[in-house]
Amino acid sequence: MHKLTTLLLLLAAGEANAQAFTPAEMSRWQQQARRVSITRDTWGVPHITGKTDADAVFGLLYSQCEDDFARVEDNYLTALGRQAEVRGEAALYEDLRQRLFLDSTRAVGIYNRSPRWMKDLLHAFADGTNYYLATHPAVRPRLLHRFQPWMPLLFSEGSIGGNVSVVPLERLKAFYSQQKGTSYQPPKAETRLAFEQADDEPTGSNGFAIAPAKSASGHPLLLINPHTSFYFRLEVQMTSAAGLNAYGAVTWGQFFIYQGFNEKCGWMHTSSQADSMDEYLETVTEQAGKFVYQYEGQQLPVVTDTLSLVYLKDGRRQRRTFTTYRTPHGPVVGKVGEKWLTVKMMDTPLEALEQSYLRTKAHDYAGFQKVMRLNGNASNNTVFADNQGTIAYWHGNFMPRRSAGYDFSQPVDGSLKATEWQGLHKVEELVQVRNPASGFIQNCNSTPYTVAGPTSSPAKAQYPSYMAPDAENYRGINAVRVLSRKKVFTLDTLIAAANDPHLAGFEKLLPSLLRDCQLLLDEPGGTLPAGVEKALPILRAWNLNYSQTSVAQTLAIYWAERLQRLARPRVPAGQATDYISFTNFLIEHTAPDEKAQALSETLAELTRDFGKWQVPWGEVNRYQRLTGRIDETFDDQQPSRPVAFTSSAWGSLAAFGAHTYPGTKKRYGGIGNSFVAVVEFGPRVVARSVVTGGQASRPGDKHFTDQAPLYCEGQFKDVWFYPEDVQKHVEKQYRLGE
Repeated sequence: MHKLTTLLLLLAAGEANAQAFTPAEMSRWQQQARRVSITRDTWGVPHITGKTDADAVFGLLYSQCEDDFARVEDNYLTALGRQAEVRGEAALYEDLRQRLFLDSTRAVGIYNRSPRWMKDLLHAFADGTNYYLATHPAVRPRLLHRFQPWMPLLFSEGSIGGNVSVVPLERLKAFYSQQKGTSYQPPKAETRLAFEQADDEPTGSNGFAIAPAKSASGHPLLLINPHTSFYFRLEVQMTSAAGLNAYGAVTWGQFFIYQGFNEKCGWMHTSSQADSMDEYLETVTEQAGKFVYQYEGQQLPVVTDTLSLVYLKDGRRQRRTFTTYRTPHGPVVGKVGEKWLTVKMMDTPLEALEQSYLRTKAHDYAGFQKVMRLNGNASNNTVFADNQGTIAYWHGNFMPRRSAGYDFSQPVDGSLKATEWQGLHKVEELVQVRNPASGFIQNCNSTPYTVAGPTSSPAKAQYPSYMAPDAENYRGINAVRVLSRKKVFTLDTLIAAANDPHLAGFEKLLPSLLRDCQLLLDEPGGTLPAGVEKALPILRAWNLNYSQTSVAQTLAIYWAERLQRLARPRVPAGQATDYISFTNFLIEHTAPDEKAQALSETLAELTRDFGKWQVPWGEVNRYQRLTGRIDETFDDQQPSRPVAFTSSAWGSLAAFGAHTYPGTKKRYGGIGNSFVAVVEFGPRVVARSVVTGGQASRPGDKHFTDQAPLYCEGQFKDVWFYPEDVQKHVEKQYRLGE
């Protein structure tokens, strides 16, 4: 009782903290905590062990809160649609969008229908988080003082992010603001090209699998290389006496390994463009003061509801009430012409969460595919390898079956039964490959029709177009080149492949500049803009590989970005353009003098900012971590590290999306390589990994940036997977209830 009394005194000392946990809760949590131990290795990575899976989940959430409670809370503020309560009115329509698709009342209902084993995990999620708050009264949540077991069921596909975020906010705001009665035409900003999104940096991931025949050891190899915002996931191991033993990347606030491996197999998710959701144009009229929509010649009532959202303004809580609308297709999210627009997407949070957890306990291809039959993954492709020698790939997972004759990449007529989903495709019907003759699999958010090279990939003609509209990209081109040219791989050479420096995006772009500059010189009396003639030899000699010391890389990237800004307004409105086709477009639709002038302006920009234009890439492309906050700040006067790899838009397999910030001349990374691992599935798992910076989020902690030197140089640390190896590298070991 002495320990329980101490815990209660700690709670009371927190100025009557708003959690208000009861003695009965505290006693129950402490009993479960005694069944959980956490071993922090010398990199700060937590190895969590529990008697049951629920105990491991309890410890996982506790350890996440230890490392960065702010990020745990932030992800649930988003899921709950309550960001405006802390961020202010600017986040109001993000909250509205979230609440249109998912809300707490429905999540509670799904929780009540959940099987016992899932309820145990959900309670462990909430209890581990609340136990942390109760025992750390100095930690002050921004809003969420108590976590509930139904909260993980707010995610549309069992993980943070998902498909809700693709609904354009401007269109939503136009409809649900006071001007919602006016016709809405998508502005050019809403038909933005892929390269214009996410600060011009493509998000996504790389996944490679190497078959035994192409492995020096005869064992399959797997590369796990998610590209996310930095510090979006942490590295962890979860084990239990009930058979759980998974290692990899966990998204803050979630209770399963999202991308990782166990002792038998591994899985890597890459973002997919597989068409798993559809937009419907609804013919809506008002009759007797109520809205109705047309469906197969009938007039049916539009479902209306009232949604009241709280937001912060001038330090005070304000409230705004919306009348929301939906049809059986989904919520109304805008208006195009005179039609209302609804969105239909995967809406099975329980199955999605079950799949996300159960895949971590699969032991082979058959078991993993069985879990995939839950059809709970709407936005990801999967690269897989197991210790029986199987490598495999699935493009997407949740895949509605549609009628032929309609273009589902565009909004379809919601009044027709023919446009309804005809059930789901079976997992066996998806675009996929298993044990290809090429001996490798790669996906870099690109088309699956090159996933195993030119002769071993799936045939496009065998699948409906909506299954894989993904375009090729420069990373995909580079990955096929790298994996095809080498006969065998080891973990070391797989790391080298993941860090291959070739920038395929300049293979056509740079020659077009050199050619056009020569055309200008060949004209009678031809000249080039200021400084260009001196820069051309440096560009001409470049091998198109990234390097910290490369001046040519600096010139090429700054010049290409300037040329992109020039060409973007020339793309016809509404034309969907991927990176490769846009590169071809800007080559063809910028004149020789424009290309040359863009280079001259690049030289002037660099000279203005750095005192000379001969600036090595590593001097401008930097890694820096100063505060550990979610919204990091950057400072040219503070220490930072050079990084050679660059934006994946140019084909850099190792991705580092960087740009300038207010008050900086240098570029600082914020998105790209996060958790990266290579795994060999032999009789014993052998793995190496690296994360962006380090495990801790507090400046001054030894693990705040202890992995930064490895990360910036493309190097990896050993993964300690087995208990005997972990025990050789213990920094701290503790049982939670003691």
